[in-house]
Amino acid sequence: MSSLSTTSIYRQPGFLPFITSRLFSFFASQIQAIVVAWQVYDMTHDPMTLAYVGLAQFIPMLFLLIPAGDLIDRFDRKKIVMASWAVQGLCSALLLVLSFYHLTNPNYFYAVLLLYGSARAFTGPALQSLLPQVVAREQLPAAIAANSMLMRVAAISGPVLGGGLYALGSGVATYSVCLASFSAAVLLIAFVPVLYAEKPEPKNQEIGAWQRFTAGIQFIRSRPIILGTISLDLFAVLLGGVVALLPIYAQDVLHTDSTGLGLLRSAMAVGEVAVGFYLSLYPFNQRVGMTMFIAVFIFGLANLVFAISTVFALSFIALVIAGAADMVSMYIRSSLVQFSTPDAMRGRVNAVNMLFIGSSNELGEFRAGSSAAWLGAVPTAVMGSLFTLGITAAWIWAFPSLRHVNKFEDATPEHKA
Repeated sequence: MSSLSTTSIYRQPGFLPFITSRLFSFFASQIQAIVVAWQVYDMTHDPMTLAYVGLAQFIPMLFLLIPAGDLIDRFDRKKIVMASWAVQGLCSALLLVLSFYHLTNPNYFYAVLLLYGSARAFTGPALQSLLPQVVAREQLPAAIAANSMLMRVAAISGPVLGGGLYALGSGVATYSVCLASFSAAVLLIAFVPVLYAEKPEPKNQEIGAWQRFTAGIQFIRSRPIILGTISLDLFAVLLGGVVALLPIYAQDVLHTDSTGLGLLRSAMAVGEVAVGFYLSLYPFNQRVGMTMFIAVFIFGLANLVFAISTVFALSFIALVIAGAADMVSMYIRSSLVQFSTPDAMRGRVNAVNMLFIGSSNELGEFRAGSSAAWLGAVPTAVMGSLFTLGITAAWIWAFPSLRHVNKFEDATPEHKA
């Protein structure tokens, strides 16, 4: 694959405002996630409340992602991003009010998170569909790596700052920072020019809404490479993710405070940034299918070490390694999906992809929190890590076409075998 340098990516007219706006929004979402989880658990000390935090964000995404994908393919993707970020900023303002008046009923927080999840249903697929219109096709792998690396920078600083501010007793301050960041993101995305839009799919008035909604699902089902890629991420993270258990591990296993929780939440991002920076400079394009499987296997092993560790430093290092492996997997997964999808279908395909990602993240938080309430945090994390290793082995056997993918160019929109 011919690849351009990271410098040439940043010289693209729209990439800097695009990536900067994403930094602000992601920074805000990371701060908000850590503070909401800590606040709710601090109110109740009940692991099930962490499950409800994840479920409240996942339910609206479950119902809205597929129709959102259709809207993203039919209307201005940039305006959809702006509107969704504005709603997320409104959620930060509502959380600010709850903190200011010291309202401790977790149901109020769940209600805000339902609105927040509704907005996120539009944000993810719209941003993923907009990126190929901002940079040239041959720059996509390096742009994806640079984008992911910079998002991880926000993932490092966001939780640490959020945990630190909340440790000082200022929930109002943390949500004020979130509101300001979402507002900045809305303003910056307006300056992103759309340079590489392909000819849209012809509008057929005879095609019903349901046929449009399900077109992305049908497209993915007909391409085993994409189906295997996103379903591997779904089950590996759904069954093996430990992020939702971090507040329990911080308080009950590692015996640290909210600042320590922020460090743990940032640990995976440390590994992701290091690997993402390297990939943005030296994007690889050999044996990408098997490399992704190896990366997911390492992710499961690192989570297993974290699950049984009672030493903060070892737990931190294990999460760093898990993050590094996850970045390699995400780099390959995102590139394969982008190379395999025509522009007119990106919204619907990315919506289905985001549904898988949302299932693995938000629904995975519910799975982890509910399992921890029944079995305990440590058994839940151990079993989840073992499930990840088993799923990886099963997918290597079940998707031979994915295992044999060598270059990203092998996964074209026409490739079905």
